[in-house]
Amino acid sequence: MTDDCLPSSRRAVLRHLVAAGLSGALPAFAQAPYPAKPIRLIVPFTPGGSSDILGRAIGQELARSLGQPVLVDNVPGAGGSIGAERAARAPADGHTLLMGHIGTLAVNPALYPRLGYDPVRDFAPVAWVARVPNVLVVHPSVPARNLSDLVALARARPGAMNYSSGGNGSAAHMTMEYLKQAVRMPMLHIPYRGAAPAVSDVIAGQVQAVFTGAPALLPHIKAGKLRALAVSSPRRIPSLPDVPTIAESGVTGTSGFEADQWYGVVAPAGTPPEVVRLLNEHVNRALGSAEVRTRLASEGADPMPTTPAAFGQLIATELRRWAPVVKAGNIRAE
Repeated sequence: MTDDCLPSSRRAVLRHLVAAGLSGALPAFAQAPYPAKPIRLIVPFTPGGSSDILGRAIGQELARSLGQPVLVDNVPGAGGSIGAERAARAPADGHTLLMGHIGTLAVNPALYPRLGYDPVRDFAPVAWVARVPNVLVVHPSVPARNLSDLVALARARPGAMNYSSGGNGSAAHMTMEYLKQAVRMPMLHIPYRGAAPAVSDVIAGQVQAVFTGAPALLPHIKAGKLRALAVSSPRRIPSLPDVPTIAESGVTGTSGFEADQWYGVVAPAGTPPEVVRLLNEHVNRALGSAEVRTRLASEGADPMPTTPAAFGQLIATELRRWAPVVKAGNIRAE
């Protein structure tokens, strides 16, 4: 059909659209600004844990700065794998994000043989949020004042020394297994359903040691109910300035040892790079706010503002770190 065959009103509209398109001023066809609707932030664990607390803190700041609500969606199960898979399958438009952490993005691929997502292939790194140092502690009755003492005790009494964790494949389990393999320290693993009972039984003297996040341990260390031997960070932490790092212990195999917990935001693979850059900018801005820094401090976490590429490199490095640990320890998910 030619232009002459169209009604005059249709011809006028068509000429207007063509002219607008040629001038680059066709708002009806322009891409909608981001974010165009509320953002869903999947936290793959139950409410109240560190992932949830950090996710909500970041979400509140993103809502303020981006002008759209950020809805936290707790999707627990299978060590975070269920929520992570749901995020990986979401539309790659920046309106669904995942609050990932060391388990979902680095340990689970080795722990679960039929994982429904790949942390590198299925996600675009957005922002590293925080890192939380682990602290190796023992009950005061254990005659160990440092890591060397603990290693010597464990080697002298194979099978008699034990440690707790929040469950098979948990951060505390993986961290201690990593240390055991590095220094050849035979200790029996006693898994619990959560970090709280795992710590409580060390305080009660039912278990001898635990190597878990600093926030759960600091009050008990200060009260003298637990003795801190070493921290997992590359540097000493301000709250325990007299406690050396694992790498400072001098025990063979600990040079360069590092095993902090970490958290970060990822988006489905294929999310537009400009959206990833914008989100990274706003998360980094949130990490500088007084409110978020207070929340992080309450969790014993250090803010880690950096680029998407740097966070992606962390994920790749951690995948290489933990896969051999899982294999050597013959670790299976619960």
